[in-house]
Amino acid sequence: MGRRAAAAVTAAVVTAGTCGTATAAVEPVDVQLLAITDFHGYLRAHDDGNGQVRLPDGTVLKVGGAAYNAAHLKRLRAGKRNSITFSAGDSFSGWPFEVDAFQDEPTIEVLNAFGLRFSAVGNHELDVSPEFLKDHMGRGRCFGRVDVDSCFTDSTGRRFRGARFPFLSANIVGARTGRPILRPYTVEWARGSGGRRIPVGFINLTVTDTPAGSTSYQPGLRALPLVETAARYAAELRRKGVRAIVANVHEGGQADGAGFNGCHKPSGPVIDFARAASPDIDAIVTGHWHAGFNCSIPDPARPRPVVEGLNHGRLISEIGLRLDPRTGEVLRDRTTAVNHPVTRDLAPDPEVGRIVSYWKARGERRAAEPLARQTGDLTRTPNAHGESALGDLAADVQHWTAARTRRGRADLALVATRPHKGSTALARDLPFAKGNAAGDADGVITFGEAWAAYGYGNPVLTVTVTGEQIHQALEQQWRDGRFAPLAVSRSVRYRYDASRPEGDRVDPGDVTIDGRPLDTGRDYRLAALAYTLIGADGYPAFAGFRQAYRNQPADHEAFVAYLRAHPAVTPPSPDRVTGGK
Repeated sequence: MGRRAAAAVTAAVVTAGTCGTATAAVEPVDVQLLAITDFHGYLRAHDDGNGQVRLPDGTVLKVGGAAYNAAHLKRLRAGKRNSITFSAGDSFSGWPFEVDAFQDEPTIEVLNAFGLRFSAVGNHELDVSPEFLKDHMGRGRCFGRVDVDSCFTDSTGRRFRGARFPFLSANIVGARTGRPILRPYTVEWARGSGGRRIPVGFINLTVTDTPAGSTSYQPGLRALPLVETAARYAAELRRKGVRAIVANVHEGGQADGAGFNGCHKPSGPVIDFARAASPDIDAIVTGHWHAGFNCSIPDPARPRPVVEGLNHGRLISEIGLRLDPRTGEVLRDRTTAVNHPVTRDLAPDPEVGRIVSYWKARGERRAAEPLARQTGDLTRTPNAHGESALGDLAADVQHWTAARTRRGRADLALVATRPHKGSTALARDLPFAKGNAAGDADGVITFGEAWAAYGYGNPVLTVTVTGEQIHQALEQQWRDGRFAPLAVSRSVRYRYDASRPEGDRVDPGDVTIDGRPLDTGRDYRLAALAYTLIGADGYPAFAGFRQAYRNQPADHEAFVAYLRAHPAVTPPSPDRVTGGK
């Protein structure tokens, strides 16, 4: 779609998105809100589904790319006296290698260039730790070796200095203290005529399953309920004289089949939130589900906009607030909302384009770095008992990662190699023979190869389980005639009998851990990915695990650290599992 067509769509939607009917004539103060969500470090323009949107007529537009986001933000802000740009969360913890392999620092450099004023904390902002979010991403504090482990030299030649905007969450609190780990809200100021300044408050909220999520699992945190927390801080803002209040909520919803500017049968947690949230809240911006919709939902008396802007930089959500200059209240009947596609039919922003090019090139250099040598193929190909060289190695990596701290030490580790549901952490083989990647050679494992072979940004947890839970997990490899093998660390040996019924194929007496028979009545410390332990892989045996300890680093980086510590890797012997008919 060209610029004129996009403008026509926008104009039509602005009219459709206007809430309610006209009120008494006033000379309002206009405030433009520009929001992104679930950016996930998608700096480059992608041509697959990560860089497309579909219009209601079926037209597919190529969209996204940080340089185009920056250009559209500048276009939308042009001529606006009061414009506030912010994020609804999940800005980083991205999957593109060029940000993921550099501690997401490239994403922060781009968001700084976007002019973000603040960001809600999404679940992925807590994928490492609260300290990482506050001290490293927020303040630029280094860890490990500068320019190797953190604080990488950015596109300007300076080392990473952190975000020039705050991360905020009203409902993520310390598990013991009950106090918010970050500021709950922020107040921005709009300028009216005669120099008058009018406050606009933004309450920031995080999806409540964050402390127990598969990537953000943080045993030291808990989440307060959204509706009650929003009401508490809306009342506090009102007491402070703030009359215009926005909820910036990292929680999702959907409006199927209506397009990113429609609202057809809206549903989901954020829609429930919108129907129950305090009437003091005038607009709701959201994310998390990677959906796109533009709704107007009563509070229950007066309508207010509820918008979500897809993901990966494909849309920019714009809400136009009009404030009564006498009271500071939002004139709800004059509020507008629209989601703008980040089309590529205008010149990309040169500054952000330079940042993207810098990190793309640096990512290519890092991917080519040699990490270790291998003496044979490390593949996912299973033998008759479900064992594979890469699976066994991954289990050993998790066991080794857990052993690096006293609290993390584990008796065994398990990896879902072909799970009943979800996805496996084993993504690619590591063949001995030279591949096509830059820097590769026979017997060489490069940084990029290791990153792509194992992991999906999941933490390795060490938890307490019973011997019977371990036994049941081994039994749950067989279900409905399907075999979904678990790789075991070198500390484990077991035998199964496939001729017996499902659920009765592993005798606990045929399982040993560190050479000793499995005792179903005692506790063991188990290292596994959070995704597996919470049942997302389809092994429910671990429900109710206890004393969780989150090891550092997470899976990708743990594999890199293992290879650096073991520069010569020999494929494990496939002798950990035996069985018969």
